[in-house]
Amino acid sequence: MTKDLTQGNVTKTMLIFAYPMILGNLLQQFYNIADSFIVGKYLGSDALAAVGSAYSLMTFITSVIIGLCMGSGTVFSVWFGRSNKEQLKNNIAVSFLFIAAFTVIINLLIFAAIDPILHLLNVPDDIYSLMREYVWLIFFGIFFVFLYNYFAFLLRAIGNSVIPLCFLGAASVINILLDILFVMGTKQGISGAALATVIAQAVSGIGLGVYVLIKEPWLCPKIGEVRIHRENVFAVIRHSFAACIQQSVMNFGILMIQGLVNSFGTAVMAAFAAAVKIDSFAYMPAQEFGNAFSLFISQNHGSGKQDRVREGMKKAAAISAVFCLGVSVLIFLFAPYLMQIFVKAEETEIIGIGTGYLRIEGSFYIGIGILFLLYGFYRGIEKPEMSLILTFISLGTRVLLAYALSPVPAVGVSGIWWAIPIGWALADLTGILYLLHIKISQQ
Repeated sequence: MTKDLTQGNVTKTMLIFAYPMILGNLLQQFYNIADSFIVGKYLGSDALAAVGSAYSLMTFITSVIIGLCMGSGTVFSVWFGRSNKEQLKNNIAVSFLFIAAFTVIINLLIFAAIDPILHLLNVPDDIYSLMREYVWLIFFGIFFVFLYNYFAFLLRAIGNSVIPLCFLGAASVINILLDILFVMGTKQGISGAALATVIAQAVSGIGLGVYVLIKEPWLCPKIGEVRIHRENVFAVIRHSFAACIQQSVMNFGILMIQGLVNSFGTAVMAAFAAAVKIDSFAYMPAQEFGNAFSLFISQNHGSGKQDRVREGMKKAAAISAVFCLGVSVLIFLFAPYLMQIFVKAEETEIIGIGTGYLRIEGSFYIGIGILFLLYGFYRGIEKPEMSLILTFISLGTRVLLAYALSPVPAVGVSGIWWAIPIGWALADLTGILYLLHIKISQQ
């Protein structure tokens, strides 16, 4: 089942294609939230802090894999837009072998370095053993994360965003049910929450791979069909590593922020863990819309339909702006109540800290909405290095300001929160100015 994104009404085409991707990522966030909800309510704030800190670590590690898959997806989409199935198959073969090997190596290195990593994150002694117990199990799911994302980006590149959603939906249900069974039922504690997530990841990754083999065999190159050329290898490596570095830099910056947050103690850690879940859930639709927009741009760029590229840019900007402004209002109004999803009402200190984070950062979601579109646009027109530059500007500003402002007594932990939208704004300005430069140079 494929979808040609180079035909039809631009707004309708983008929205129909983006909708399953947005819903899929909301489901993914939902089962992450389910972990935090069950852990926070049934195992306490120490366990919530451990899971929250581990989530930032796991997000960083898997972002490397997801970035590689995302970059390869752009290459697939361009060749699909050019209707060149031979080159598409060649790139599929190169990228699968390359990313699979890379994933295995990363996974082995992580298991060997768990304790140094946790010490680097300044994990407090009172939750160290809990976090180590959790991450030891959760790391077994890394290869399944690769399988799901590789085949999901492959299917999306040919216009099929529905099937990845179906497998992710099934995994979400399984994860929640197993959370209830392992944590609340058989009392396996924090290990039960980790095991539930790993099993869910295995279902989505293996299941989606089997689906592609059976239902889309033309995407699975046979050994005799593959003609690996230097330009194929270079294209895959260029796009994959640019997206990989972008994603890993983004999440490494978040990991550095996590280390700074940890230095403020368990209350701030717990507040940050809960608030980040809400935050990720709130702007995730804008992020996935940006990814869908990128594949729309790459197919039309590959087909040489620059009018649709320009129209898509204008329509996508309007859609993202309306969404982000609406979500900002909701988050600002309901932040204290949203915090109570994860934290007991009597833990007023944690709720107050988390509310402050959400109201400061959440007021500026339009900044990250624009940034996601800029990332997607530059990947789609085969300028992935520009997306990387914008990421460095955004995250570099965020980390530097956070470490500079938070030690000031009058500012404190709120300096970490204010650094986020400032970083978005500087990256947006850079990306828009470069876009204007491209337009002027083409006239």
